[in-house]
Amino acid sequence: MVVVLLLLPKIHGGCSPSSCGNITNITYPFRLQGDPENCGDERYELGCENNVTVLYLNSTQYHIQAINYDNYTVRVVDPALQHHNCSSLPLRSLSRSNFSDTYTFSTDPYQAGLDPNLNRESLSFEHIVFLNCNHSAKENEKYVESGECVKWDSKGYAYAVGGDLKAEDLEVGCDVKLVAPTSFRTFNNHSYDAIHRALAYGFEISWVNLTCQNHCTEDSVRE
Repeated sequence: MVVVLLLLPKIHGGCSPSSCGNITNITYPFRLQGDPENCGDERYELGCENNVTVLYLNSTQYHIQAINYDNYTVRVVDPALQHHNCSSLPLRSLSRSNFSDTYTFSTDPYQAGLDPNLNRESLSFEHIVFLNCNHSAKENEKYVESGECVKWDSKGYAYAVGGDLKAEDLEVGCDVKLVAPTSFRTFNNHSYDAIHRALAYGFEISWVNLTCQNHCTEDSVRE
């Protein structure tokens, strides 16, 4: 499928760009709380708290790390994550199942894919899965011990898996405790430190469907 998208204007409806902290040149479809009502799309309203740009997703607050208007993505990170604290984890699970475009073309504000015709190559993030096992599973090469960084149970064994966890990869006696996204594609999934750094990098979500709704014609999307 070839998708031809027309670039959105840098200035929309005569509105000047907004800024908050390290995030500058905030333009359509985004708007900051308090911006003129005709500026941006209210579905993409962002907060500015303590000089940090905030995005709200599924009633959860995320800190914006970057906005890329060229590929229609915004990179966010859970505020509970700290780069140099390997014990810090997201406050709640988030996976592709939380995005309706995982199953069908979506009109929701944000999507998990960079293309209306979702496929693995177009996914904007992959998963990191945290598990607690009632026995040692270190013989499974996909399971990375979290050491002293994460302890779900004083008697259990804590592991992290970089990438999707298939049903056949779930060891008997192991429970999934947390699923979190990352868009850091080249991390070493055999090192917990590397897995945590990838987690702290954050993940990208897309607003490409809005762009296509506004600018694609029937001839713009073709087999």
